[in-house]
Amino acid sequence: MAFLIGGANSAADTGFSVANSCRFNDGSSDDLTRTQDSTNPTNGYKYSFSTWIKRGALGAVMTLLGNYKADNEVGYIHFNANDFLEVYDFQGSGPDLNYTTDMKFKDISSWYNIVVSVDGTRSANARCKIYVNGSQVTCSSTVDTGGLLGIQYADATNGLRIGSRGSSGGTIGYLDGYMAETIYIDGEGLAPTDFGEFNSDSPTIWQPIDVSGLTFGNNGFYLDYEDSSALGADVSGNSNNLTVNNLAATDQTTDTPTNNFATLNPLVPNATTFSEGNTKFTNSSGANWRVALSTIAASAGKWYCEVKITEIGGGSQIGVADMNNLPASLATDIGSASWSWSYNSSDGNKRHSAGNGGSSFGDSFTTDDVMGIAMDIDNYKLYFAKNGTWQDSGDPTSGATGTGSAFDLDAGGAYAFGFTSNDAGTDPVLDINYGNPSYANSSDAADANGYGAFEYAPPSGYLALCTKNLGSDGG
Repeated sequence: MAFLIGGANSAADTGFSVANSCRFNDGSSDDLTRTQDSTNPTNGYKYSFSTWIKRGALGAVMTLLGNYKADNEVGYIHFNANDFLEVYDFQGSGPDLNYTTDMKFKDISSWYNIVVSVDGTRSANARCKIYVNGSQVTCSSTVDTGGLLGIQYADATNGLRIGSRGSSGGTIGYLDGYMAETIYIDGEGLAPTDFGEFNSDSPTIWQPIDVSGLTFGNNGFYLDYEDSSALGADVSGNSNNLTVNNLAATDQTTDTPTNNFATLNPLVPNATTFSEGNTKFTNSSGANWRVALSTIAASAGKWYCEVKITEIGGGSQIGVADMNNLPASLATDIGSASWSWSYNSSDGNKRHSAGNGGSSFGDSFTTDDVMGIAMDIDNYKLYFAKNGTWQDSGDPTSGATGTGSAFDLDAGGAYAFGFTSNDAGTDPVLDINYGNPSYANSSDAADANGYGAFEYAPPSGYLALCTKNLGSDGG
């Protein structure tokens, strides 16, 4: 089987399928903006906001929806620095709404559906309702006066924003992560069942539904992110398109709530700097080795990923780690201990429970090389490729024979793809492609099930590490 580390709600592969999401990187100030029609909202006291979100980082203010007109006219929905969700609306002399959830949002491996339903005609302390994966969450900290909602308004300078908000000092609160099925309803405070449903076969799993029949209101919009050349395109029928800022076509991904892909896991002890939706690994920590592991591990099946060496720095290792035997401290490199197996950049050696030496295996690799990793957990074999050529004349399709395999893995392990790098004066950068690269391939190749976009075709029988492949040919 394969499983998510942390593994909370991820929608099942039934019913409505979400094709695309948008990847936001806080370090490059990615967002979407629009000047709302402040003179003609459908209803200035009612709105609904729904989006699916997969977080990329924790412990910082990150905005889902926000606007700013002046210091006393501001509204936003954001994760605060303590990882609670906060809904804030200030219009005039004090906040009209200020709701903070009791729930923390600490899962970076799975998708959440967040619905904020606001209706100024409801009774006090019920005007704002927040739902997560179909269920209402409690908010012990609330302010609720029922005043006019500033979030419905924005001026030409700052506008309404997805993935950030304005302030007197400029734009702040940039989002790090993925958004899908982003919907803004002007004029109604809707229920979560207008945006999703519980799976009939797995009634604890919340999944998206077709929302095209909703009434969106004058200022409403629906972003499905299916046009990579216009990620802010409104498909509600209103043509309330949002302006794209610092997002590229490669920020459209197929990592969605109905097909959740592996990413790098920032919660792993001693991890380092991740970006681009946890697909880019930069070690700027000095000479120390840093470990990066995937958010999905597998204990059966055949799985493939690629690593683009964007900057080699002081050296890198690529390989796998057994999550069943992971130590508390990872201040080391892949391959140096019994829980990991690796292929080393500087000398092409393979390493398992070895110091700096290891044993001869393949070619060295460096900046601009694209490395492939194929792990056959059915037969406990591990293979490596450099620029499409399997090292040591490897044949990942050879099954139990293991022709050219780098290692025999331990039986019974749960294996995550793993990577380490060494700064040594030049920051190494590894771009990890589990099937949704943050860079453009020269030619995209999918696995046999049609998932993923790789530089080189995965070997026959090997799949991208994503939830639609879990339980399929991959076991």
